[in-house]
Amino acid sequence: MSEDIRQMKSLALAYMGDAVYEVFVREHVLHSGQVKPNQLHRKTVTFVSANAQAKIIKAWLQNGKLSDEETQIVQRGRNAKSGSIPKNASVQAYRYSTAFETLIGYLFLAKEEERLSELLTEAVAFIERENDNEGRRSSNNE
Repeated sequence: MSEDIRQMKSLALAYMGDAVYEVFVREHVLHSGQVKPNQLHRKTVTFVSANAQAKIIKAWLQNGKLSDEETQIVQRGRNAKSGSIPKNASVQAYRYSTAFETLIGYLFLAKEEERLSELLTEAVAFIERENDNEGRRSSNNE
């Protein structure tokens, strides 16, 4: 890649990160045994929604999971102005989800495969734990 990845615009990195994460999640969902297209889509959305991505990146920031360089990339992504906000996410959640996608896109384009794989795997595990906890809370409230 001729352009230094650190100089790329955050939204360009997020564009790539969105695609990388979506493919990773789709493969994960397919391996989970879901077969009906509607089930596949609903399950995938639980991982790739702006709210889910925001929860992941906030947890990583709070837990010190990211290096200083990764934290700077996240901050750049969070501060990027896209001009549009999805209907089902707050401005804050959307900004954090953009930050998550920016980091994923950066790691992918920088060919940091090991770190990328580690974070993608952790992201999916985090959302699965969240979904399990929500399921337990809702069944306890019945």
